[in-house]
Amino acid sequence: MAVYLGVDMGGTASRWVALDESGGVAARGQGRGASGLIHDAPGLAAFDGALADIRAALPDRAIAAHLGITGAGFSPHPLIEERVGAVFGLPRARFGYSTDIVLAWHAAFPQGGGCLVSAGTGSVGIFIDAGGAATVVGGRGVLVDDGGSGAWIALRAIARLFRVIDDHGHPEGAERLAAALFTGIGGSDRDALRAFVHGGDRGRIGMLAVPVAQAARAGDPLALAVIEDAGGELVRLARALLGRGGPAPVAFVGGVLGLHPAIRRRIERDLAGTVAFPRIDAALHAAHIARQKDLTA
Repeated sequence: MAVYLGVDMGGTASRWVALDESGGVAARGQGRGASGLIHDAPGLAAFDGALADIRAALPDRAIAAHLGITGAGFSPHPLIEERVGAVFGLPRARFGYSTDIVLAWHAAFPQGGGCLVSAGTGSVGIFIDAGGAATVVGGRGVLVDDGGSGAWIALRAIARLFRVIDDHGHPEGAERLAAALFTGIGGSDRDALRAFVHGGDRGRIGMLAVPVAQAARAGDPLALAVIEDAGGELVRLARALLGRGGPAPVAFVGGVLGLHPAIRRRIERDLAGTVAFPRIDAALHAAHIARQKDLTA
């Protein structure tokens, strides 16, 4: 049984769906995250490893595939094409790919006409007009911004906490946040912090948003302030899209939205009009794209 493969690759996890020839779901799974930022050996190894894990988990060979890949950008990427083709044994005509936000937009607005803000490890907003032209805001990477994302939450919480420690010599008033972060980082000294932030990837950093949210739920005021600011950053992305493209439905997706209710409350409070929080299945949508392209080829 050959399958049609759809992949939604994010910095924290890669989700995949395999359809049988009739269009039914034959299998689905989740593996390690990676990105299309394969500019160095570790990035390329992570990308190849994530793809190889998916290939090994498939119930049969993929005859066609479509992938949404975070960090893939909006222009052709020859090395991505080379690695996808090599790992799955597919000629270039048998697979397609895009950055993950384009895939998510099509899954959220199959009929078009909306603005999408996605907040996971990174964050980005997009609107695609009837002619296929995309307006994209944010999404320039965690070293630049990615406001409101998991990595942004983690890095802002670390920065604000250590400013408090600089001022007082201890985490005055932010003890819950300190305990949560130091557990996630693996220590409280400079060496542990450097090793975690500079020695890891953005997916690992983004996962630290979970203990920040846990500290906020436990009543830590500094953690809650960071969480609420994250909601404000996502609102900013939506307003930028609406300001450039005019009135349109707005949808928010991504794991950050489930971290703490204050994020969704901030979005609903600050944005007038209809705001949706759809539960999309981007990997399933990608698999249907692969199958449909094969059937109409």
